[in-house]
Amino acid sequence: MTVGDESLHRVAVLVRSGLLPMELGIVHRLFGTATDAAGRPLYSVVTCAVEPGEVRTDADFTVNVPLGPQALRDADTVIVPAAIEDYRPQRRGRLSPPVRAALTEIPPTARLASICTGSFVLAAAGLLTGRRATTHWKSCPELAALYPEIDVDPDVLYTDDKGVLTSAGVAAGIDLCLHMIRSDHGADVANTVARGTVVPPHREGGQAQYIDRPVPEPGDTSTAATRAWALEHLGDGLTLEDLARRAATSVRTLTRKFRQETGMPPMQWLAQQRLQYARRLLERTDEPVDRIAAEAGFGTGTAMRQHFRETLGVSPRAYRNTFRGEA
Repeated sequence: MTVGDESLHRVAVLVRSGLLPMELGIVHRLFGTATDAAGRPLYSVVTCAVEPGEVRTDADFTVNVPLGPQALRDADTVIVPAAIEDYRPQRRGRLSPPVRAALTEIPPTARLASICTGSFVLAAAGLLTGRRATTHWKSCPELAALYPEIDVDPDVLYTDDKGVLTSAGVAAGIDLCLHMIRSDHGADVANTVARGTVVPPHREGGQAQYIDRPVPEPGDTSTAATRAWALEHLGDGLTLEDLARRAATSVRTLTRKFRQETGMPPMQWLAQQRLQYARRLLERTDEPVDRIAAEAGFGTGTAMRQHFRETLGVSPRAYRNTFRGEA
C-alpha cells in the first residue's frame, strides 16, 4: 500500500508533539483493516507531522514520522488526534505557526475529523465555526466558552456536520472511525472491522453515560433488560408507555434512567436501533422497503423513507444501491 495509490481512499493523520499513541493506533488499525468482499484494502493510511522525524508522545517512547505536512495535500480524509498540549489551558485556543501552516495544506474537498481534544485544533483554525461538535466531556465547557460560535454537544460520542467530524474521549475515536467506514462502505464492512478489532460496531448512547454521577438510589434498576426486550420487538410499534410498562416504572423515571445509561431519551434510542436494523436488512436482503419498514418498527415505507432522509440524507433505495453486496 503506497502513499500514491490513487485507487484507495487516502487517510492522513496529522500528529503533534505530545501525541496520545492510542489515538494514532486506532486510525491505522480500523481503516487499515477495512477491505472489500475480495479482501482488497479500501484505505491507504499515512501519518505526517509538522516536521518529519521523531515525535514525542505522552508515554516513554517516541514515534518516527518520516512524512511532513505535504502528505496532507493528497488526503481524502484528515484526522487530528489529541496531544498533551490540548490539556494545558494556556495552550487551548491557540495554534502554533507550524500547525497552522500544516492545516493550509489540506485540500478543500477533504473530510476533516478530530479525536478527543484534537477538536481544539479544528476550532482554533475556524473549521468548526457554525457547526455541531464535541470533545471529551471534561473539556466541553471550555470548548463552548472559547468558541461560542460552535454548537458544542457534550452528550454524544461523535458528531458529523457536513464533512467535519469530532469525537469525544480517546475510545470514542473508535466510534468515529467506524462511523466514517460505515458511511463510506456500509454497515457490513464496518461490522467486519469491528469484529476483527473485538469492539462493538455501534455503541449505544453518548458520553453522558460516562460522566461521574451520584450513586443510584437503593432499588434503582438498570434499563438493560428493557432495552434487550425492545430489540426483540422492534416491529411492534413500541411506544414510550410500552417501554415504561415493561420496565415496571413511570415514564418520567424510565426517561431519566435512559438518559443516565445511554445518553439519550428512550424514543431516540429506539429510533437509532430501528435505523441500524433497517440498514442491515437493506444491505443483506432483497426484502421490499415496505416490509423492512414494518420489521424495523417504522410502520410504513413512507415513515422509513422520511427517517432515512433526515438521518442519512438518502432514501432507503439509494442506500441499498450504494451498499448492497459490498461486504
